[in-house]
Amino acid sequence: MSEQILLQGKILGIEAFLTAGGPRGSTDEELFAGRSQWLTLISEVLPRALLAELGLSRMLLGSSGGAQFLLVLPGEAREAAGQFLNAAGQQMVDLGNGRLKLLWSFTENLGDWSVVRKRLNEELQRKRNTPLVDTGLGVFRPFVPPSELSNSSADSYFSDELGLKVREASVIGWSPEAPALVRPGAGKHTWALSSNLSLDGITIARHAAPSDDGKSAASASVLARRAEGKPLWGVLRADVDHLAVRLRRLQTIEEHVQISVLYKQFFAGELEVLCSMPEFWRKVTILYSGGDDLAIYGSWDALIGLARELQRLFHRFTEENLKDFPGPEAKTISMALALAPELDTPVAAVYEQAGRNLDLAKCADKDCIYLLGRVLEWKRLADAAELKDTITHMLEEFRGSRQFLAQLRGFYQKEIVAGGSPDADAAINRLGRFQRRFHRALGNSRDHEFQKLRAHLVNEIVGRKAVPQPKPGMRVKLRPAGLVAMEWARLASEV
Repeated sequence: MSEQILLQGKILGIEAFLTAGGPRGSTDEELFAGRSQWLTLISEVLPRALLAELGLSRMLLGSSGGAQFLLVLPGEAREAAGQFLNAAGQQMVDLGNGRLKLLWSFTENLGDWSVVRKRLNEELQRKRNTPLVDTGLGVFRPFVPPSELSNSSADSYFSDELGLKVREASVIGWSPEAPALVRPGAGKHTWALSSNLSLDGITIARHAAPSDDGKSAASASVLARRAEGKPLWGVLRADVDHLAVRLRRLQTIEEHVQISVLYKQFFAGELEVLCSMPEFWRKVTILYSGGDDLAIYGSWDALIGLARELQRLFHRFTEENLKDFPGPEAKTISMALALAPELDTPVAAVYEQAGRNLDLAKCADKDCIYLLGRVLEWKRLADAAELKDTITHMLEEFRGSRQFLAQLRGFYQKEIVAGGSPDADAAINRLGRFQRRFHRALGNSRDHEFQKLRAHLVNEIVGRKAVPQPKPGMRVKLRPAGLVAMEWARLASEV
């Protein structure tokens, strides 16, 4: 019986590659969507193509997707696999204009999985820290700067050969002449594309909101105009909390493959179904879904609703599938929303801002969302949604003026930005003056429903346990969900 080895591959430089600008005259949305789809597909296609080229069973594929993959190979295939990946890595460097790098590591399938995994990761880390060793990329050959034509050719591949064609294709193909390229419908080896888990095919989420004529994907500006309230679009990014810790604690390679496939199937299958719901299908477009993360752009109001529903589904998913795994790792998800300041803002710029917002959310806590300038726990997002509904209801039913919302936001921000006055009596006095102005603006209404809504609004701003007669020097801690609700209501009420 021949020796078994494990092969682990990983693509580096993804963020820099996605956010890099394209040549003049290129369409930003098509280019960004093509790059995102290529990254999703190449980590699925490369390991399958390697097995097909070596004449090996597809059952040797352990896990794939999310810019990495894991394979089981016979020992005699080590050299051939290295040559295959070296050729793909060279073309990948050219496609990414030097920003992308494919790394891989081999080790014998001997010992406990924790030891095997450690050897694989240490080899990857060694190559990452010593990029000039054993790369095989011709580091010391004379430097030839990439021509504008070559860059345009690569970007044309992402924009023209992928994009909408991938969203409509039933199969994806690969050929050894271009080992880092994938093409819809053609190639020496082909695989079916599906949003459902398949042993023979590739699982991928690729929903795109249709344009008004139905012949292409809707542009960001069109998605913004479909929003209720202010016409804005944004990018939503999500990432599972501490999935790497969960994977490190797994005891066997079977558990590693099981968990990897479960998360990939959730993000591809559930996301595709969710985006096809009536309230989302014309308002959101999937950029990519990986093994533990995703990115979507669309109308700002649809993205907020999508984030809430996705978190609910993820919570139910982990409760059902990870109940036998102790610890909270990989059982929660954090998200972040970034809104485009202008309708013609590049998608790459908003995507990059959403990434920074996601980092802020993860630094603050886990199982939370960065939304409209604040980091909220998911249960506080429900409070913000309820408070937003209260404010919009008061504006609509009691003919409240726009000044009400502006004054309320001004009061709230005065207490948050730069601290305002820390004294509880001063803060509550200001809130009292605001209430009296609002009361007069509504014609001194004594309606019971109005009084109930107003009391609820004040409780949500200063907290239900606020001291009615504060002592000098006491501090009032205004609820962060209140600021989110203010901004949410403002966007929903503007046209």
